[in-house]
Amino acid sequence: MRQLDVGAAGDVAPGTMLMTWVDGTEPVLVVNVDGAYHAVQGICSHEYFELDKGFLTDGSLTCALHLSRFDLTSGEALDPPADEPLAVYPVTVADGRLILEFPG
Repeated sequence: MRQLDVGAAGDVAPGTMLMTWVDGTEPVLVVNVDGAYHAVQGICSHEYFELDKGFLTDGSLTCALHLSRFDLTSGEALDPPADEPLAVYPVTVADGRLILEFPG
């Protein structure tokens, strides 16, 4: 696993999201839910659509294209049409920075 600095924790206020691109090619969405940070793949598992265009509700993320909903902790698809989970990545805060653990 690689540890990557993906931005300042203060730039992702509670209830907001930040799309970041690992190596310029892999979209990862960082989400702040009441001060707890989550990181998931940034593209819907159902169809190519950037999830930062979606919306947050009660610890889940809803894709704005077809309204598939995903659990932010497990990545599990909660509502169709998506049936595949999102990849989930560990993210921590160190010295005010968001540190993402990413494979490779």
